[in-house]
Amino acid sequence: MPTHRRCLLAALLAGTASVLMPASAQAETLDADERRAVRSTIEAQLQALAAGDAARAFGFASPDIHRQLGDADTFFSMVRQGYPMVIRPASTAFFEPERRDGAVLQVVQLRDASGRGWLATYQLLRLDSQPGRPWRINGVVVTADTGRSST
Repeated sequence: MPTHRRCLLAALLAGTASVLMPASAQAETLDADERRAVRSTIEAQLQALAAGDAARAFGFASPDIHRQLGDADTFFSMVRQGYPMVIRPASTAFFEPERRDGAVLQVVQLRDASGRGWLATYQLLRLDSQPGRPWRINGVVVTADTGRSST
């Protein structure tokens, strides 16, 4: 991986990890419509990644990710190299999402094609300035699933 992409990936992970750390703010639950919309956003991006549709997958990324990565090809390359388990997971299971400090955290349990388990914690932001107030993915942290979690 070229040095600038490694640095960008490290910056994205560091920024996302700081958001995903336990916060002093109390977590809030989402209503049913919000839960469906958050899940739908993640599922749509996963479908686009599985289809190799970089432009559509990049469309579900937040404006910050667009600014940092610049284009769909760079985004897709970063996903292939840093997050291969999200491209065609054999299965997914969604935990209950939580709102923290204006963002939503959604944990998704993934199983890759070889059967290995992963936990992907997505951070989503709502674009209040856009028609329909869509949810966009602002980052994801993926860790190996040790089997201690439940959905």
